[in-house]
Amino acid sequence: MKLQDSVRQLYGVGEKLEKSLNSAGLYSVKDMLYYFPRAYQNRADVRDLTNESSYGEYHSYILTVANEPTVAMIKRGMNLLKFRAFDDTGKVNITYFNQNYLKDVFHTGATFRFWGKIEQKKRTLYLTSPSYEPILPTNILAPLMPVYPLFSGVNQKTIAKLQKEITDNISALVNDFLPEDIRQSNQLCTLGYALKNIHLPVSEQALDASIKRLTFDELFLFALSLSKIKTVQETRLAPSFIDTDINDLLSLIPYEPTNAQKKAIKEICADTCTKNNIFSIKPMNRIVVGDVGSGKTLVAICAAYIACKNGFQCALMAPTEILANQHFEEIKPLFDKLGIECSLLTGSTPTKEKNQTRSRLKSGDIKLVIGTHALIQGSVEFKNLALTITDEQHRFGAMQRSSLSDKSEGSHTLVMSATPIPRTLTFMMYGDLDISLIDEMPPGRQKVDTFVVDEGYRERLNSFIRKQVDNGNQVYIVCPTVEEKKDDIDNFSDYNPFEFNFENEQPPLKAAVEYAEDLSKNVFPDLNIAFIHGKLKGKEKDAIMLDFAERRVDILVSTTVIEVGVNVPNATLMIVENAERFGLSQLHQLRGRVGRGRDKSYCILVSNSKSEKSTQRLNIMRTIYDGYTIAEKDLQMRGPGDFFSPNGSVRQSGQMELGISKSCSDTALLHSAFESARQLLEKDFSLSAPEHLPLLAQVESMCKIGANTIN
Repeated sequence: MKLQDSVRQLYGVGEKLEKSLNSAGLYSVKDMLYYFPRAYQNRADVRDLTNESSYGEYHSYILTVANEPTVAMIKRGMNLLKFRAFDDTGKVNITYFNQNYLKDVFHTGATFRFWGKIEQKKRTLYLTSPSYEPILPTNILAPLMPVYPLFSGVNQKTIAKLQKEITDNISALVNDFLPEDIRQSNQLCTLGYALKNIHLPVSEQALDASIKRLTFDELFLFALSLSKIKTVQETRLAPSFIDTDINDLLSLIPYEPTNAQKKAIKEICADTCTKNNIFSIKPMNRIVVGDVGSGKTLVAICAAYIACKNGFQCALMAPTEILANQHFEEIKPLFDKLGIECSLLTGSTPTKEKNQTRSRLKSGDIKLVIGTHALIQGSVEFKNLALTITDEQHRFGAMQRSSLSDKSEGSHTLVMSATPIPRTLTFMMYGDLDISLIDEMPPGRQKVDTFVVDEGYRERLNSFIRKQVDNGNQVYIVCPTVEEKKDDIDNFSDYNPFEFNFENEQPPLKAAVEYAEDLSKNVFPDLNIAFIHGKLKGKEKDAIMLDFAERRVDILVSTTVIEVGVNVPNATLMIVENAERFGLSQLHQLRGRVGRGRDKSYCILVSNSKSEKSTQRLNIMRTIYDGYTIAEKDLQMRGPGDFFSPNGSVRQSGQMELGISKSCSDTALLHSAFESARQLLEKDFSLSAPEHLPLLAQVESMCKIGANTIN
């Protein structure tokens, strides 16, 4: 067996199962080995039948079968197998549906370890369809049972069986690529031990050691990969700007920039400008990070003006057409007064106009172009592109940013992000970029009052929605999922892959489609209600958002697709359903969608969760309004997952995606991984030493994955 072998080589994998595994991205033995559990059942925690505090939650029970099972047909196509079992404290009725074969498994006097949820009706205990393992002298029961994310065509037993076959061969499969001095100095277990115990942990301590090692690996490789990207960027040269006077532009803006904005502009000037008439300099690669409403766009406008004023071209790329249009409508009037031609290029631009814009970009007549992904198409050429600006950077990966920069022989790069990030993560997320933090809000920006309520407030909440609309305002309602699902366990915000007993019940999800229909038909039939979600085509989403922005929609029901983007000053109420399912940073972004106009605005977080962690998180949102403080809290409580993969999305274009380290809230481990990478690169930057060649192969593979995700 080899890591590159097809999953078809594994025992019991035929054409049908292979197709199912492939549908989940599992093609090779290596893919399977790195397909980690999403949770673990702590089956070593055995409870007594009379322990009422355990009822209603999943636990282990050591029980002896009291009688032979009986099978009864309860309706057409469904039968019920039942028997009684007992321990030293009591007895329980056990039932299974449509599993007749189990009558040959459970015999009187046999003892099993059951995993399930006890329910009590009157004085009788019931255990429905529990997992089971026979207790035999030769059968050593695992204390922790892995639970894998499922997909069509597979069940837990199938995946567990395949993983056992692979991990039984782990010593022949895996060579440890981590330098021994780094492994020992960070007190890490070997790679083989980690991969075996992540799937079949012999103890909680073994699982902890495995998680630590695999998390370190991911962060360490990520750091090395970022350094590689930055090195490539720094081999190029970009034009230098001589004239940095922006007073003409600032005289057209009816407010004074904040000190934070001035500082960011000064940093951009220092990166791109020289007083020595030097034609080429090291290109700027800078990100402007600021809270919602902190004024990042003004910084970008100033940077674009400097580039155009010096005779060069600038391109500003936004993730959606409606956001590109919003930038265009804000910037074009200013640049018209300054004598700088500005054009718009998106997928919806008419063909004739597209051709004219492309022609005039190639000739250099257009100095500033604002657009979407349309800007990185091969048909778009520039005469002297010197600055590329990317808005809402987390919608684009490092590779896609490079695709825009590659439109010239050398250009400066500026990206903007409305997601405040913990300082711990600045290098992790933007290791290929220098950072300008805008940590000061413009005067007059109002605070959005935030409240946390449960379903008991639904009637009052609907009355408040009605009041806002009657006052001429608009309302956002955000739901955690598009449509209702029978099993949404993998969507939980509270989910930590390495917490035990995760199967405990959570409040049901509000789904955007069904909720919007209910509001339209039963609650507000006289109002204009629309819904929007990420599965809609770009043009459909833009059309709905435009209707909302132009006040043709009163209530917009949505998933987190509206987390960033369009400015709707008339929206005064943000309602987040199942707020416990979102991270703090997501909630803060959503809250930032309102409070942009003159009227008082509100954010209401609706949650029926009884989880202590959920309550703690929502109280943070209720009492804290600073995005950076919230980001730090989010990192401490949930790990860096939200910061690397906004909206819970899978790998984005050109973005090297984190997996196991998303839930790592151990900031010491984060630091040590990146510090170890820095120290190694100081000794052997090219990783060309013989002992580092296995590590180099891993880094190159990671960079290749990022590159291959473009388009």
